[in-house]
Amino acid sequence: MIRSMARKEIVLMLKEKGLFFWLIGMPILFIVLFGSVLNKVDDATITVRYVDLDQSEISRQFIETIGKIEGFELKTDTSRTVEEQIEQIREGKQSSLVVVPKGFGENLASGRQATVTLYRDAASDTSVAPIRAVLQNIALQYREQKLSGALARTGIGEAEVKQILLEPVHIEEAKENGTSFNMVAQVVPGYTVMFVFFIMINMVRRFLQDRDSGMIARLASTKMDAHVYLIGMWIPNILAVLLQCVVLLAFGHYVYRLPLGDLTAISAIIAALALCGTAFGLALAVTSRSENQGNAITQVIALGGALFGGLWFPLDFLPETMRLIARITPQYWAQKALQDVMVRSADLSLVWPSIAVLIGFAAAALLLALWRFRRFVRTATG
Repeated sequence: MIRSMARKEIVLMLKEKGLFFWLIGMPILFIVLFGSVLNKVDDATITVRYVDLDQSEISRQFIETIGKIEGFELKTDTSRTVEEQIEQIREGKQSSLVVVPKGFGENLASGRQATVTLYRDAASDTSVAPIRAVLQNIALQYREQKLSGALARTGIGEAEVKQILLEPVHIEEAKENGTSFNMVAQVVPGYTVMFVFFIMINMVRRFLQDRDSGMIARLASTKMDAHVYLIGMWIPNILAVLLQCVVLLAFGHYVYRLPLGDLTAISAIIAALALCGTAFGLALAVTSRSENQGNAITQVIALGGALFGGLWFPLDFLPETMRLIARITPQYWAQKALQDVMVRSADLSLVWPSIAVLIGFAAAALLLALWRFRRFVRTATG
């Protein structure tokens, strides 16, 4: 009986082309859109627009120092005056402008303070912050050179000068248990997990079609147990989600070179996620009074879970309260497990707690579906 029902559902699912667009086509479009855009943000070069009014050898060296820093590109506009470019900033058409004034080289050579002006758009603090940091860093380098020269002139040896100028505190960065992270490692698993829960739309529609067509009433008149019908409807949707996850993660791997890590661990996570998402679908299908209600609740679960579960952006960006709320969503545990494997090189022994939580969510949803099924049968058309 279960096999017959599952076969029937698979045939019906294959006929619904729109279902696979929502499960595979739509998430691929999201991955391509956000993966490509955010990857460009990661690899973006910061353009430093400048005007050198001093035109001295020292000012030229100062500007070239900025250009030698990786990730920064120098650009000057000779067609506009300084005043015109500042007006562009006021109008929001340009974010910043570095101006090296006349006398910069002479002041620096004579030991006097030399000034560089950074004009910036107040609404572009985020994009201008790296330029400000670079200028401050270069200013500190010039300060160290000045101090070094002054100390050397007092007769202090080179080794002692280096010791005096040594940083009191050195910050050493040590990256543990991870591969290189970029936004693709956020986007691909994030949208894979998010769109898994859209299977609930199909499940709600199929259950309500069976209810309104009289099939549920006819089945209720037989000796068929509730679990037989639920499992027969459940299995095809599990298979659809498994296919969905395999296609999306393979797409991320081959198109964006996303490292998948331990395939055994990934497979276990996908299986647990498929059980969880479709179990939620079973529970929602037998509790929804109408298809519109089911679709609305699906949006809340899928999009709300994506927001709170850290699927759209890293949880570090969220306030502490939201990070605590995230732990009660299955999306958080699925995303955490996938990123543990893909980014932190974890294996099955390290991600089993997350998998267990997903299976726990699935078990709770399945129990709810079994409990509500009798009431669902009573609403069926005879």
